[in-house]
Formats: sequence, C-alpha cells, structure tokens
Amino acid sequence: MLEKNNGPLVVLVVKDDPLIRISAATFIEDAGFLALEAANADQAMALLEDKRHDIRVLFTDIDMPGSMNGPLLALAVHDRWPPIRIVVTSAHRFVTENHLSAGGVFLPKPYDALRVGQTLRRMAAA
Repeated sequence: MLEKNNGPLVVLVVKDDPLIRISAATFIEDAGFLALEAANADQAMALLEDKRHDIRVLFTDIDMPGSMNGPLLALAVHDRWPPIRIVVTSAHRFVTENHLSAGGVFLPKPYDALRVGQTLRRMAAA
C-alpha cells in the first residue's frame, strides 16, 4: 500500500451506485491506496468532518442525488480542505480541467484501472 507520513494514502470514493462505487474502490485499492466509500455528498462531508485528516484525494461522480452533486462537493472540499486533490468522473458528461479546482482531474467512465492508478499516484506525489 502506498504510504506517506507513515500511513496509507487514503482516497474517498463518492458515488451513489453501489456497484460502480465498489468497482472504483477496487481499482483504487489495487493501485495501492486505501479507499473509503460514501454514497453521497452528505456522507462524504461527514467522513471529512469526522477528523479524517488522512484523506488525500476525493474521487467523485458528477451526478448524485442529495444536497450536492459532484462539482458542488468538489468545490466545498476544495474550500474547506485545500490539500485534498479532486478527481471528478462521469459517463454522461465531460468536464474540462478549466472547470475544476486547481489541480483537479476529470476521468471519464468506464474507468481504466491503469489510468486511475497513474492519476492517483501523480496526485499523491504532488
């Protein structure tokens, strides 16, 4: 498992569809990271507010039900926890990196395990 500062690099995966969330978490763990899962933005914010200082990357879908969609969640996380890197995903929309917070990355679905791993390693090294 990839580590930084004596702990595993943690990625928070936010997706409402449980099968896709589990698939993304598996890709992330296969790449050497620890994956935490949240079904929506409210669960993600609760994890972040619960003194989880080890989360290094937010991996979120664009379209989600609840109080915030993926882009709004990404903005909220960037504003409150600037060191957390942002990865936004979608199968139905395309987002340019100009529309993401500084250093944010867009990955289209279906996920490519190699590209997910490379992207997360690059972000973790920054």
